[in-house]
Amino acid sequence: MNQEAIRDKLISRFGQESIVGTVPFRDQITVTVVKEKIREVCLFLRDDPDLDFSFLSFVGGVDRYPDKPRFEVVYQLYSLKHNHRFRVKTMLEEPEKGMPTVDSVTDIWPTANWHERETAEMYGMVFSGHPDPRKLLLPDHWDCHPLRKDFPIEGTDADTPELPKGGKTEVLSS
Repeated sequence: MNQEAIRDKLISRFGQESIVGTVPFRDQITVTVVKEKIREVCLFLRDDPDLDFSFLSFVGGVDRYPDKPRFEVVYQLYSLKHNHRFRVKTMLEEPEKGMPTVDSVTDIWPTANWHERETAEMYGMVFSGHPDPRKLLLPDHWDCHPLRKDFPIEGTDADTPELPKGGKTEVLSS
């Protein structure tokens, strides 16, 4: 099934109130889904026999600052049975208090576990229903999200006290 047929099947099933955008790029279509429908759309993509996206190869975040909505969560899917790929994304507003939130898909694709943890940690997102939301890469006491565009390149003394500040980095020769 080609990209256009997958897109059309999603629009036919969920309507344009749930599938709010499609963008072609380099022979692949990205479909934008409202965040309230992301789990339902993902279940359909996995369970429909014509699609059978049994493998989630990637979940990641995008900080679109200063644009609004500020964040994207991107899901890259692959069907082993049909040998086709598809990309789905959802948009998240930055709330005045707390962190942007989207439903976890770890029960749909277990590979989402670490991908969601890394994305949550680096961008300051919450994946509701995630079975293990502990930090994956950064020290527990760091209260910062280094892949946000408004994060200072060299960190801050308060957020990243262990990082060297300014000056040259010493290069060791062997």
